[in-house]
Amino acid sequence: MLTLGVRCLLVLGVGLWTATASAQTKMTIATGVDPVFSAYYVAQQEGLFKKHGLDVRINTGPSGSAMVAFLVNGQIESAFGSEIAGVANHNLDPNVVVVAQATRLVRWIAVVGRNIETLDQLKGKKVGVARGSGGEVFWLAMIDKLKLNPADYTIVNVEAPEMVAALERGNIDAYAVWEPWVTRGLAAVRNTKVLKDQEGILEQGVYIYMNKAWILKNQAPAEAFLRALVDATEIINGDRKRAAKDVSDFLKNLDPPLVEQLMTKLRFEMVFDDFTVNLFRLAESQLKQQGKLSKPLDYNAFFYPDLMRRVLPAKVNYRP
Repeated sequence: MLTLGVRCLLVLGVGLWTATASAQTKMTIATGVDPVFSAYYVAQQEGLFKKHGLDVRINTGPSGSAMVAFLVNGQIESAFGSEIAGVANHNLDPNVVVVAQATRLVRWIAVVGRNIETLDQLKGKKVGVARGSGGEVFWLAMIDKLKLNPADYTIVNVEAPEMVAALERGNIDAYAVWEPWVTRGLAAVRNTKVLKDQEGILEQGVYIYMNKAWILKNQAPAEAFLRALVDATEIINGDRKRAAKDVSDFLKNLDPPLVEQLMTKLRFEMVFDDFTVNLFRLAESQLKQQGKLSKPLDYNAFFYPDLMRRVLPAKVNYRP
């Protein structure tokens, strides 16, 4: 039989646990479904968000860039996507800000064609591109770098998960996309090959975006969120097998060995530097050329390095 003192201690312990649980800040974050976004997945699977006092729900969609739009009007608190998506959505809502670069794409995006041997043979063909994504950034950079004529190609707006099926049906002749859809297309569709990859064209980044209004009202949870992602990045770089299993368990459609192989094409680092800035200048230029930028990008408003300066100051190195 429990003494009165023991019972009091038990009640007190339960009360403290309940208070801690209820003190967790709820967040909804969103992104796509491939290993580029590993920091989100690993932080969730390893319990790092909870460790830092956050109750996080991750929503996923066809691409990380497509989910950045949900930051507008504070529908979510954070998203993980490409440069061009951040620029476009900041112009819709100035509360959409970039707080860090989390991943660098080294050999991640490529043009895959069917029954086509060279880029030259792609002229006059239909190319699948997910508008507003890193695939579009790469496609436009390739056109510019190789001095190709954009009028020679018919661009079809196709989300990444639909590209392999569209190629097999003959709805498109090629697509510009990121992994794992490059590897999946080559494995699933006969007579396909990589016509051009990122090498010699550009390296790209993938970024953590947040809603600034939410940050200003939740400074401590916002810092905690970034600390969880820093911890996740350390696991990704320090124990790749463990991280690959976390990603595989979260996505449920990629085996750990494939995830580990795909991760070799990426560089995982939480940073805010000149490389980050330069890629946003490229995205701004591309949007201007397409007539999709209603006003010049205000970099002072769009860049929000304050969280990184508090969490990881050594990795903030850029000239405003």
